[in-house]
Amino acid sequence: MIFRQLFDAKSSTYTYLLACAETKDAVFIDPVFEQVNRDLALLTELELNLVAVMDTHCHADHVTGAWLLNHYTGCKIACAETIGAENTQTKLKHGDVVEFGHCHLDVRATPGHTDGCLTFVSDEMRSAFTGDALLIRGCGRCDFQQGNAAQLYDSIQQQIFTLPEDFLLYPGHDYSGRTVSSVKEEKQHNTRIGGSASKDDFVGFMQNMHLPHPKFIDIALPANLKCGQPESVPERPNWAPLNLTFAGVHEVEPQWVLQHRQELTILDVRAASEFQLGHIEGAVHIPLEALEDYLPQLTNDKPLVVFCRSGRRSALAVNVMEKAQIDRVANIKGGLLHWQECGLPLTAG
Repeated sequence: MIFRQLFDAKSSTYTYLLACAETKDAVFIDPVFEQVNRDLALLTELELNLVAVMDTHCHADHVTGAWLLNHYTGCKIACAETIGAENTQTKLKHGDVVEFGHCHLDVRATPGHTDGCLTFVSDEMRSAFTGDALLIRGCGRCDFQQGNAAQLYDSIQQQIFTLPEDFLLYPGHDYSGRTVSSVKEEKQHNTRIGGSASKDDFVGFMQNMHLPHPKFIDIALPANLKCGQPESVPERPNWAPLNLTFAGVHEVEPQWVLQHRQELTILDVRAASEFQLGHIEGAVHIPLEALEDYLPQLTNDKPLVVFCRSGRRSALAVNVMEKAQIDRVANIKGGLLHWQECGLPLTAG
């Protein structure tokens, strides 16, 4: 099993990527709209095929990236049938199984935070993805979206705490930097439902929290009832066939640069001694350490493509220029090493 835990700092949301190591079929759990480019980059770098995107519930604090991922990859969108969300291709209910390659997730209904909450269980990973039903040392609130504290108590006790105690628990959020817990830990130490807390204890706790109204709910809920479908698809850079890396850097293939070099400004950020060893014809030489001094002279008249020996220093240069509001800039993938591997010409001297 391939597994990655991803984080959105704005909403403190965890997104999970799981994939079959043999077939490379993958699923995302709880993707975030603003992080879709990051998620697509990770799929590309790991050479995975996204077959499904799954939401644990109808979120009130962020917009799901499900529709955009479906738009870009053709994957299926899966969420609880109870939600009745538009654009859902797979309507999940308790007892369903989601397969990806030779792996699968068992679906358990865990309502109470909302009436459409699901927990996804992986026997192979000995883990469960609990969404907001059960958090680390806490749980989701029960005062909106058909929430019901007594129902949530039963869901946790019957569907999560009945898992083997060594099962790891991965929540939908954490606001204190915690990443994972276990069934045993939460049964013992969860401040709301752990220890010897009874249903009356739990319901009394939840009914007296007096939390403020979720500030993003009026935007998130309508959007998530459409699985995150926007009014228009966000624009992506189209001046070149760009690839966004998981590190957040736009890259372009060397062959495309060679074919379009008359339309580009090619920037070499190596040291002067390296430039003399060979460079791309027509390249402008500005060593990386001097780049910030030359930023006022770099314009958007032509797109900028940047290279160094391996593509590492030039990736930093791309970040520097993007921060300076130069918006048509990309790294030449792999630098001169990859350029030479592709058999492309260099100019000496």
